[in-house]
Order: sequence, then C-alpha cells, then structure tokens
Amino acid sequence: MIPDAPVLNLNGYTSLPPGKIAAVVTYLEMSARPRLKTVPRRDDWILERIRSDLPRYRALFRRVGEPWLWFSRAVMPEAALAAILANPDVEALILRDSSGDIGLLELDFRDAGQCKLQFFGVVPEAVGIGAGRHLIREGIRRAFRRRGTAKSVARFVLHTCSLDHPAALPFYLKAGFKAVRRAIEVADDPRITGHLAPTAAPHIPVIQPKAIRPRRAPSARGGVHR
Repeated sequence: MIPDAPVLNLNGYTSLPPGKIAAVVTYLEMSARPRLKTVPRRDDWILERIRSDLPRYRALFRRVGEPWLWFSRAVMPEAALAAILANPDVEALILRDSSGDIGLLELDFRDAGQCKLQFFGVVPEAVGIGAGRHLIREGIRRAFRRRGTAKSVARFVLHTCSLDHPAALPFYLKAGFKAVRRAIEVADDPRITGHLAPTAAPHIPVIQPKAIRPRRAPSARGGVHR
C-alpha cells in the first residue's frame, strides 16, 4: 500500500518524509533595464560562452552550487544538458581569471518575450571581489539587448530559494529585481541519492530514511525463519 502524500498546511507546519529537502522559492522579475552603474572589474576577467564542454560546465556548476545544494544539472543526463548548452537561445557564460573559472552566468531566451536567469553564481574563492556585481550587470545588459528586435524581451526573470546563499535574495533585489510570488519546492536530498557529495552543504543536516527490514519468508512449518 502506497502511503498518502503529505498535505501542505498553509497555516502551520508540514512534515516531510526522511530523505527529502524543502525550500521556500522566491520568484523575481525585472520589466525594464535599469540604469547600469559602472562597477570595477579586474583586467584578467574574461567572459566565455560555453557550448559543448560538458565536463568544464559540470565542474564549475558543482564548485558554485554544491555548497547550496544545486542539483538540477547534477542529475541531468548528458544528452539533455548537451542539447541545452548547444541551443542558440541559451547563453551559458563562464567568467574566468588567471586562476581559472570563477563564475557562472546562464541566460535562457527560449520562452518568447522573456529571458530567464537560469543559473548565476561565483565560486567560494571569488566571493567578495566584485565578480558577482560584474556578472549581474552583464546579465542585465545581455537580457535586454534584444529590445526592438523580433526577439525582444519584456521580462527578465529568475528564482532563488532559502537553501541558497543568504545574500542571494538581497543581492537580486538591490540589482533591481522585484519579488512576485513564492512556492515550496520539495525534492530528494541529492547527497542521499549520490548526485552530490555527502559533505555538501554541511549547514543543512542530512536526514536519512529509516532502513526497511525485508520480511522473512515463512518456513515449511508455517513459522518464520530467524
């Protein structure tokens, strides 16, 4: 018998089965390009578009997102990810400096009339050096650069969640995005499924499902094997 799924309590707590994680998701959007401030940038910063180098993409995705339990691309099959990166309406951009890849900016123009900030972040070593401010400015500029063309964008959208870096939501609000709705996301813990390292996001405890002991077959005498 399949147990009943938990029912979301909109005015209280909802218990989740062990092995699950949950997050409050905030959806944000921007309907017009704001005046972009000039931000300092280092001379060795280079932004590159990546179309087919899946190992490089996955390595950076993991470095940026593993501390915050980013798992969607970790569980995605190779063929599906390759198709996304090769799509001309998807711009996956890597920020690198003299030390290597340090930031990820992925823009998705596949839905008519909007651009989605699919992924955005910097590696832990690049936090606080201005790389994030440089990347979000570049993202906004690129999102609205198609204004007046057949692929004009009316909305620049994104979502972030309560598992993400605590500075993420204030950062997006300061950049000019407005919060428009919320949702609850529930998923299998990727550290339990093996898609992320067991040590990822140590500030979020892993709650393992209880092992279910298999039933023993009855003996020929009608008893139970011990």
